[in-house]
Amino acid sequence: MARWEPGARERLVVAAIDLFTEQGYDTTTVAQIAERAGVTKSTFFRYFPDKRDLLVAGQETLCRLLTEGIADAPEDATPLAAVAAGLERASGAMGPVNREFGPRLKAAIAASTELQERDALKSVGLAAAMTTALIARGVPDPIAQLAGEFGVLAFKQGYAEWSEGDHDAGDELAPYTLAALDSLRAATGSLG
Repeated sequence: MARWEPGARERLVVAAIDLFTEQGYDTTTVAQIAERAGVTKSTFFRYFPDKRDLLVAGQETLCRLLTEGIADAPEDATPLAAVAAGLERASGAMGPVNREFGPRLKAAIAASTELQERDALKSVGLAAAMTTALIARGVPDPIAQLAGEFGVLAFKQGYAEWSEGDHDAGDELAPYTLAALDSLRAATGSLG
């Protein structure tokens, strides 16, 4: 096995999702994940402290892209327009591999309470990152929090629709997340 073969981190994530889907999260071991990815166990631990952290792989990058997009939005952008800019920036980083393993990841999360908890923490982290970026733009705290939560919902809804759609279509994630954000914005009128 090549010790520093390129793409090891991504292969570990894909291998883990495949194994979680095939045999369940609880029965999947780090050794199995490393073997499936073609790396050593020590290489696994170079990238992840444990198998739970595979679910949040890329969260730091996603948070960074969301916050950069919000920060770079036009100065006069509304909070939701700034969130849309963040969603567009983050969505641009998602490619065919992300789309391919979306349904399998969803199934693995649905089958494991531990992964559901980790997924919820990931959502909290994304919302917090967007909220902080909006506050840095001068958006009042309660509005920033609400807009951040809308951003997470839009990202999750858009990603689910995109990943479950036609994989041969070659379309990008951004239109899906932006459409989900527009839908949420329109739904606020029904809140009373």
